[in-house]
Amino acid sequence: MSQKKILTQSEKINLAGSKAKGQRPYFLADKQTEQALSVAMTLAMELSVTKERLASLECMLVDKGLIEKGQLDHYQPSKEEVAKRSLETQAYLARVLRMMQQDKEELENNDPDMQTVQDELTKW
Repeated sequence: MSQKKILTQSEKINLAGSKAKGQRPYFLADKQTEQALSVAMTLAMELSVTKERLASLECMLVDKGLIEKGQLDHYQPSKEEVAKRSLETQAYLARVLRMMQQDKEELENNDPDMQTVQDELTKW
């Protein structure tokens, strides 16, 4: 049985922006519209999950008498916690901006776009 490798925080950030092989298909009128929609949907999903989990956690803590309702509004994180949150924010932004980063890498690597690949395949 192989052991799972524990990733460092920087490896997690890099992995968040990794790209699957092949070209990304685009379905909307233009690439920029699709990118904006992708960013908005990624943010919406992340925010929805976060809000639900936070509300559940706060209710559980209040129900168990561990905190008073509204106490989270006044929490001050430690320096270590601030540093940890900063790394998590970087990973989050890498996920949100993934499509644009991949397009930049595509340009740098001179990868052909999907239409070029399709044109080449239909020549056969």
